[in-house]
Amino acid sequence: MDTVLDYEGLIYSIISKYPSRFDKDDLFQAGMLGLVDAYKHFDPHANTKFSTYAYYYIVGEVNKYIKECSSLKIGKDLIELKKKIIKVTDLMTQKLGRIPSNLEIALYLDVSEENINEALISTDEVSSIEEAFNYLESNDNLNDDLLDLKIEINKLSKEEKNIIISRYFEGLTQSEISKKLGISQVQVSRNEAKILKKLRTNL
Repeated sequence: MDTVLDYEGLIYSIISKYPSRFDKDDLFQAGMLGLVDAYKHFDPHANTKFSTYAYYYIVGEVNKYIKECSSLKIGKDLIELKKKIIKVTDLMTQKLGRIPSNLEIALYLDVSEENINEALISTDEVSSIEEAFNYLESNDNLNDDLLDLKIEINKLSKEEKNIIISRYFEGLTQSEISKKLGISQVQVSRNEAKILKKLRTNL
């Protein structure tokens, strides 16, 4: 089997799809943790390509990093400000006949433009996890391994897909998933194992 370093290109390919505001070196380090974890758990005798298997782990770690370092730190005040920004943007767009600038929004709300920028950037980071999955869902220019993965994920039932998305694309723990889906952690663990086995077999 190849060494872990032979798959650095896979990490770069994955993190290149994330918004530029995220530090690529930090994303790479998170991806490397996922790659090493995949390497430890991979069965070289299984009928699965390592790059396909590792994709889950890499995306999971990268999204976990983003979730811990950005979205969880968003304050209620920024969330409330974002709501006001959305309303004001709609109102000013109708009056001006164009989308207002951040400075115009700041003047209207009587806050600093810096606060407007912070609210927009911070709250937009929440969508980055969804962006990663949407990329896999909608991008047809994937290599053969990832295209196969996309096809097999789309074959899963709604509950199976929910578990995979929550676990590997949203970076949730099994305990968090059990609360989210209203099932026990034991059920999540068993279902996850079955789903991964199914995907590995089909891939």
